[in-house]
Amino acid sequence: MSGPMTALGKLVRTTAFKLTFAYLFIFTVFAFVGLGYVAWNAQRLLTEQFIATIESEIDSLSTQYRFGGLRRLVNSVERRSRAPGALLYLVTTETGERIAGNVGALPPEVLGRTGQFETLYNRTDETGTRPDAAIVRVYLLPGGFRLLVGRDIEERRRLQEIIRRAFGYSLLFIGVLGCLGGWFITRRVLKRVDDMTDITRHIMAGDLGGRLKVAGTGDELDRLAQNLNAMLDRIGELMRGMQEVSDNIAHDLKTPLTRLRNKADEALRTARTSDELKAALEGTIEESDNLIRIFNALLMIARLEAGNARENLADFDAAEAVRDVAELYEALAEEAGVGLEVSVEDSLPVHGSRELLGQAMANLLDNALKYGASPEASARTIAVSARRLDGEVQVVVADRGPGIPETERGRVLERFVRLETARSRPGFGLGLSLAAAVARLHGGTLRLEDNEPGLRVVLALPLKAVDVPQPTLQSAA
Repeated sequence: MSGPMTALGKLVRTTAFKLTFAYLFIFTVFAFVGLGYVAWNAQRLLTEQFIATIESEIDSLSTQYRFGGLRRLVNSVERRSRAPGALLYLVTTETGERIAGNVGALPPEVLGRTGQFETLYNRTDETGTRPDAAIVRVYLLPGGFRLLVGRDIEERRRLQEIIRRAFGYSLLFIGVLGCLGGWFITRRVLKRVDDMTDITRHIMAGDLGGRLKVAGTGDELDRLAQNLNAMLDRIGELMRGMQEVSDNIAHDLKTPLTRLRNKADEALRTARTSDELKAALEGTIEESDNLIRIFNALLMIARLEAGNARENLADFDAAEAVRDVAELYEALAEEAGVGLEVSVEDSLPVHGSRELLGQAMANLLDNALKYGASPEASARTIAVSARRLDGEVQVVVADRGPGIPETERGRVLERFVRLETARSRPGFGLGLSLAAAVARLHGGTLRLEDNEPGLRVVLALPLKAVDVPQPTLQSAA
């Protein structure tokens, strides 16, 4: 007994059940108001038809009295009184004595009233008298005679009875249908919610591969399941990223840590003079600085991917930021014998962090100088450009180096990923990963494309919608 009662109580407490009955109550109120309005109008129309019929009869009978006198009026009343479905007719003297008609008795005050009104009466027929109610009008004829014409309201009472039964059946029908519909809808919704609850329990228990079922109906529960699944996918990506970072740290930091330890050990065993100890300490400091740079880059990437830098975002001109970074690298490029071509449109407004964009640009230019301007490059030039295109600000760094194979372009954006051809040069494999994180923070993308030959890196950021003058190109070499 407790099982069914518990299930019923659980069903009744659900939001879907409460909403169903709230809508049922509102629908019932509106249905009864609508039905009541129709019933009121139907009765009003029926009463107006009764009054119109009575007025027509009085006009006809008063005309006959005017042209034929009392006898003609009485004959006409008697004839009409005996017709099937006849109206109520009564002709009396000034004192109320009955002359003709099919009305047997009336309340004493009726014949003294004027206009239309409702009253009780007794109809005289072959079976005797029967009490009833009617709408009547008393008309005063010349000579003091009175003419009463009325219409029985039995039809109106039958209509009222039909409406009352309709109200009762409608209430019963709505109640039964609402209960069945509420039970069906609530059970269906509750089953889907219970399925979601079961899956979330499995996920909390450690099964991160579990996903909520999507029924395909496109309703709010489907949208909730899709959003939660997307959130779980993102959490899974972050978990895999953390695992990859842990693995990469274990592998990529092992070498510099081992080198740092070996240098310190060698200094302890072999150094005899102060110069040798100083050289060992300098090497140790250099290795320590490399490790600090790695950890700073990792912390910056983690901070960007977590969105913790959004509070420092502001409006700025990306064109000025690109020019400033390119100007800083002109000296390095000249020292390396590399031509730096800069083409930047005026006024490229974006919403973001100028410092982070500068850091991303610095990483891209540093990579281009290391790998795209190598002695084996087809041309020792690097092209930097910034322009607006399709509602975006596209910052491009293009070189003429060996480039990156298309199959590897997605992988090099991950942390600590370095191609075999790049392992002979200094670096940690975090530059492109940091640039990609900056792009995501700004709602943009980082794309690696073929420059034929070389690599073309496109940093695309959303263009802030403001009124700006027409762009012009500035070039420098």
